[in-house]
Amino acid sequence: MGDVLAGIHATWEFESDALVIRFDRGNRAPRLFNVLRERRVPHEALASVTLSPGKRGTVVLHAVPRPGADPLMEAAAGQLAENCDPYRLVLPADRETLAEYYRDELRAGVARRSPYTEEPSGDPGLSGAADVTPADRFLVAPPQGPQSFKAYDGKASFDGQSEVTFRWSWTGASSEKWKAGDQFFHVRDLCGVEWRSPDVLDGHLRLVPRGGEPRASQPDRDPASVVFGLGYGPVHLSLPFAASVLAAIRTSDRVPARTAAAPGAVAERIRHLGELHQAGLVTDEEFSAKKAELLAEL
Repeated sequence: MGDVLAGIHATWEFESDALVIRFDRGNRAPRLFNVLRERRVPHEALASVTLSPGKRGTVVLHAVPRPGADPLMEAAAGQLAENCDPYRLVLPADRETLAEYYRDELRAGVARRSPYTEEPSGDPGLSGAADVTPADRFLVAPPQGPQSFKAYDGKASFDGQSEVTFRWSWTGASSEKWKAGDQFFHVRDLCGVEWRSPDVLDGHLRLVPRGGEPRASQPDRDPASVVFGLGYGPVHLSLPFAASVLAAIRTSDRVPARTAAAPGAVAERIRHLGELHQAGLVTDEEFSAKKAELLAEL
């Protein structure tokens, strides 16, 4: 076990080759931290380490990840509020000297692990020069296990390995989504994830299929997306979800071949399609075409 530095809402442990971040799970901690719990960040996943004044008598240690090293930060794409950044450790200002020591120790570890960091002058590892070379793979593990959250127009589920499911809500989903039916996506057939924070007006989670087929311009009409709203798709659920799916896409077999669907799953989707047909939401022609498409998956 390495040295430990406890801050507000998080604790950093300094291992010889990694930074381990453990998050508090109290009521005052950001709910995203409650979900993340703990993250192990190899030194090679970091670009730089900084120390700066914080708010109301605090200082902030900030470990900056390299581009492409962390699926969570890649999915967030700069949209996280400052207090929800998992790489910031807030400390009382009277611990600034101690924070400087650990900043320098961590910088030295990062410099030893990175062949790209250029030190213009001074002691090795202490200048803070950033390694902005994109990582060729994710170096920080995404949140693990099956995940789900409720969006405004449906429920999004991920089995933690290979399949993402969107099941539409009667009250929120557009007619385009109802006609398309509940959606099932294999990660092999996806090339990316677009997450727009629920804290903005057009928040959504949108899956990007391979092949570049034409898509609806608006997420609320695109069956490969779910849209957020007030109280729907909160950051602490939808962002880890997006990160896990993105990591699965990057590490999956890149060949977009589709395996045969299970007969039970196809039968369930045909049953649901029949309900839409009976309700008048799908025409006879649309029902026949979609049913044939589902049967072709067997």
